[in-house]
Amino acid sequence: MASVPKGSDSATDRESESRRIEALRRELVDRLKRRTGADGGHETVIPELKIWRYSQPTEPTHVLQESAVYVVVQGRKQVTVGDETYFYDPSHYLAVSLDLPAVGNVIEASPAKPYLCMTLTVDPRELAALIVETGGQAPRDDHDGRALYVSRLRPPLLEGFLRLLRLLDAPQDIPVLAPLILRELHYRLLQSEQFGRLAQMAIGDGRLRRVSGAIAWINEHFAEPLRIEALAKRSHMSPSALHSHFKAVAAMSPIQYQKRLRLQEARRRLLSGETSAEAIAYSVGYASASQFSREYARLFGEPPRRDAERARDAASGRVQRG
Repeated sequence: MASVPKGSDSATDRESESRRIEALRRELVDRLKRRTGADGGHETVIPELKIWRYSQPTEPTHVLQESAVYVVVQGRKQVTVGDETYFYDPSHYLAVSLDLPAVGNVIEASPAKPYLCMTLTVDPRELAALIVETGGQAPRDDHDGRALYVSRLRPPLLEGFLRLLRLLDAPQDIPVLAPLILRELHYRLLQSEQFGRLAQMAIGDGRLRRVSGAIAWINEHFAEPLRIEALAKRSHMSPSALHSHFKAVAAMSPIQYQKRLRLQEARRRLLSGETSAEAIAYSVGYASASQFSREYARLFGEPPRRDAERARDAASGRVQRG
């Protein structure tokens, strides 16, 4: 009897998985094209699900990358947080566990093959319930701590997304079936190699959870002076631990994070035509208009007034997050 070459089973499995993913991807592309006539983001009647379309590559845009799972079915995008750049495409999904200031842009798209993406808002409570039900191990800080990561896309996760998208054509079924499919998607995420990171987000008491509290406070009070000692105490860490863990999770220090929030909010207000650059500088927490202008130009490439005029002429404040 002829022997089977070593490793042939795994090669066959990989080929079978690739065929499954491609078949799923083709149906997802068709369905997303029908649901996204125009470029940009599109809400759905399932609040946790949002879909995106871009018909050409986009310019790098400063955004607050929202906490969600991002699954691309056509095209490619990159997002930069701190000094690190992440790419996601039909083979890899992006997951973000905390809202992070980032620079993102679509790098592969065309009118014939537009960039198409689905985003799913993840519920930490659902993750925690599933961990308890399935007897999952207690979360550990055995990962790099970063609140943003890229993982390989597997068929079961993609199948769950497809079932959720199909529900949009059967709105009468959404109240009953959407919660079941959303629960399955959370379960599939926990089955990935990122279990430890997701578990930490859900029920952990480690650095990710504590930094999450610090980030939430900064988001709510970004225009106020930031006192590291007080923030560290509120987060149950020493100042040095806060700085170290914050940088590991968010790829920037607490002060840098606050500065990014201030400048991004200032730019949003400028593009919407609100009052003067000087008044906006003070409203987002700057004590010096000249310092604001210098830091704004360093981040966005031009002084506030000039940047606002150029951006309004070019894109009228178009935002990309998918």
